[in-house]
Amino acid sequence: MKKVIDDERLMVKICDMYYNQDMSQKQIADQLGLSRPTISRMIAGAKEQGIVTITVKNLEDTDYVDLERTIETIYDLKEVIVVAHEGNPERQKQTLGKAAASYLKRVIKDNSVVGVSMGTTLYSVVSQIDDVSAKNVLFVPLIGGMGHLRSELHSNSLVEILARKYGGEYIPMYAPARVSNRMIRTEFQNEKSIARVIKMCNKLDVALVGIGYPSKSSSIMATGYYAKDEMKVMKSKQVTGDICMQFYDEDGNTEPYKKENTVIGIELKKLRKVPHSIGVAAGSEKLSAIRGAIRGKYINTLITDVECAKRLAENK
Repeated sequence: MKKVIDDERLMVKICDMYYNQDMSQKQIADQLGLSRPTISRMIAGAKEQGIVTITVKNLEDTDYVDLERTIETIYDLKEVIVVAHEGNPERQKQTLGKAAASYLKRVIKDNSVVGVSMGTTLYSVVSQIDDVSAKNVLFVPLIGGMGHLRSELHSNSLVEILARKYGGEYIPMYAPARVSNRMIRTEFQNEKSIARVIKMCNKLDVALVGIGYPSKSSSIMATGYYAKDEMKVMKSKQVTGDICMQFYDEDGNTEPYKKENTVIGIELKKLRKVPHSIGVAAGSEKLSAIRGAIRGKYINTLITDVECAKRLAENK
């Protein structure tokens, strides 16, 4: 994987911010989660490589800078990364995963606390992370997960893989992602080992989440936690999307589904305080789910495909 200073897409974005948007190097560093010296080196490197002459020119895979900026402005997001649209769902996840892995490598610093949700897209992200440098990183599952299908997609599995790649640590959450009622949920979350993990969610520097919507192909069905008839019921209640298996409407409101929330894990409102809360999702079918996640302020960074990005930019 490229070093940050060799990332051409990022280099073009920084130069666009510096030269075309008249942002200071400090402002850019604060927004992108980089040091000011790194910003300075990348601007200087852009000049040396001929990327910057009088204007900033696009290189391969950097054709979406204007689109990214438009969405950032409309929705007041920290950062948007747009990737190519792939016709094949698995290729799309790989493309998203590559971009998200590169972004994580940039924002995860020494001593970071990183929370991770679940799902097939995040599995692709985790699988493509390599050549990392951050030290003493702690990974925390944002949701329980055990005893159901596709265990490799569960939060516990993903944080274990990341801890191994970073040479860091992880805290497992020994609980199912979902239980049968809210009383059982309360009892689980009061259990000392589980309460410890949930408490760590108050200290997150980075959160990585997938964005789902009610469908037969969703991760919450792939992992065996929801049945088809339950998803039909949620659709009838105007569910727009879910993060960490917690549902919300088109405005990001979770209150209408409070009774159905028997999930053991982070409360979505806590994501609003995370410096880098990253949502990874693609496809126009997830447009409403993504918009709801943004309106609910559960994410401040979005990684998506150009098809969905164009629809978001229309702001309709």
